[in-house]
Amino acid sequence: MDCNTPNKKLSTPIKAAKINPNMSVDDLVREYRGCAFGAGRLAEAVEIYYEMLASKKTTKFFGLAGAMTPAGMRNVVADLIRDGYIDVLVTTGANMVHDTVEALGLHHYKGTDCTNDIQLRNECIDRIYDVYLPDQHFANLEEFLQGVYAGLPQEKLSIRQVLTEIGKNLDDDSSILKTAAEMGVPVYCPALQDSVIGLQAWLYKEGNPLHVDAFADMHEFIEICYAAESAGALLIGGGVPKNYILQSMLVTPKSFDYAIQLTMDHPETGGLSGATLDEAQSWGKVGENAKAVTVYADATITLPLMVAAVRTRLSKK
Repeated sequence: MDCNTPNKKLSTPIKAAKINPNMSVDDLVREYRGCAFGAGRLAEAVEIYYEMLASKKTTKFFGLAGAMTPAGMRNVVADLIRDGYIDVLVTTGANMVHDTVEALGLHHYKGTDCTNDIQLRNECIDRIYDVYLPDQHFANLEEFLQGVYAGLPQEKLSIRQVLTEIGKNLDDDSSILKTAAEMGVPVYCPALQDSVIGLQAWLYKEGNPLHVDAFADMHEFIEICYAAESAGALLIGGGVPKNYILQSMLVTPKSFDYAIQLTMDHPETGGLSGATLDEAQSWGKVGENAKAVTVYADATITLPLMVAAVRTRLSKK
């Protein structure tokens, strides 16, 4: 090939970002559009997320993994639910544990990862990277959950129904579970047993009747997938929430039309959390012509930036 011949691969020059005083978050993200690496990917994610939220025909799935609620992200998620930007939430039990802890007025505290964890253990302080919370919080949580379980109907329940009942018993407008219960948004947690909420359910069940069917949510969830005229997914981290959302399309004739992943995991080990959205196309989970991007960065940074930029665009629509 003649190196002097114009090449279509060289049609889009990098455009350096320009930072101005008093610019909005959306203005900043728009400046990222001409950049490469993470900045360019974040700008692309905002474009896709805006189109996904602006679409009236798209069912919006939200996967929430990682320690997002103890890190301070619960308001972001609760407000998205309240404003109709999440139709289906799939999350880890741990995120809902810490959402419930906060909803009970029990705070998480800023700490440090440079610490003596044995000393923290002796001081009855638990650590989540640089977040601290006292052991006593879990005693208060136990009292609350045991009361909720005692008031549950005696018939067989799904995990989603249990989480809805917990949300109905909370009195905090910043709570994800309370907001979801009020808005009628289903919260699915396929691995609820892997959390203090699940542990407390087991303790209650040791001496009391409690009938929870771990498979009962599947029919309801698959029906949502079948009914979706179009489907979009924002995946925070990976793990069970990501797989639960994506795998459900395997039993439908459809695929996701929009997919965004915010993660710091990498694909080389073959784990689902780091698996690319391109890889998901090989399974038929993400559509051949889907708009999809993965942003490799801390989701506590990228999620608020994305939401702030998209909300600005939606407000001008």
